[in-house]
Amino acid sequence: MASVLYTKSCLEENLLNLPNWQRIAFELLSEKVGDEADTFPCIPGRQGFLTDQLRISFAGDPRDRETPEEVGLLLSEYGKISRDTGRYASLLVIFDTPEDLAEHCSIEEYEELFWSFLKRLSGCDPKDWPEDMPEDPEHYKWEFCFDGEPYFILCATPAHEARQSRSFPFFMLAFQPRWVFEGLNDSTVFGRNMSRLIRKRLEAYDEAPLHPRLGWYGGKDNLEWKQYFLRDDETQVSKCPFSYLKRLFKPTK
Repeated sequence: MASVLYTKSCLEENLLNLPNWQRIAFELLSEKVGDEADTFPCIPGRQGFLTDQLRISFAGDPRDRETPEEVGLLLSEYGKISRDTGRYASLLVIFDTPEDLAEHCSIEEYEELFWSFLKRLSGCDPKDWPEDMPEDPEHYKWEFCFDGEPYFILCATPAHEARQSRSFPFFMLAFQPRWVFEGLNDSTVFGRNMSRLIRKRLEAYDEAPLHPRLGWYGGKDNLEWKQYFLRDDETQVSKCPFSYLKRLFKPTK
């Protein structure tokens, strides 16, 4: 399946040409992120969506064997153009989510699917893990990498209810290039102000309290993997389920 990176405006112009599930997914995404009341808590994500800086793609059932390779092609293509798309660059991948997955999976089952998918995706990586990036997720400087590029990842699922900021009717992953956060960190006034605004909006948007693991990249008390998948409550697995298993999970041809 050919990889396609859409902008918001491109999808709006070609809405009737999309498969039904993709059209529905995009319409729901527009309602959530581009809501007229301006309540969506992630300000950079909202701005990126409204100004066509985000790229949006669709992929198959995340449980299918070929889907990680499909997303790998998307990420490789995206890595080549991300810096040309704007300061709020991000890639949203919305997955075909059949009824048995959408309606009968718990948050814990989605969490397991998420980490399993990342392992399989890493197995499709065409490049070695970057030398300057720790391979151990328990290292405070670790970030998921693909095709030589580090990405912060956010997962949204149909099972999330209290944490509406992580809720979506389709299984969805957001890949945010690490470089986007160069001006969004605690060393800049802009970054600190943005963090305060986002946290304030999260408190109003979610029924769940702010998750205690939300933090800044590079802080020695912060681990990025703990922010990738947040449950509705504050519980988490004690060790990161992801390990660098590129060769083991490399698909056979």
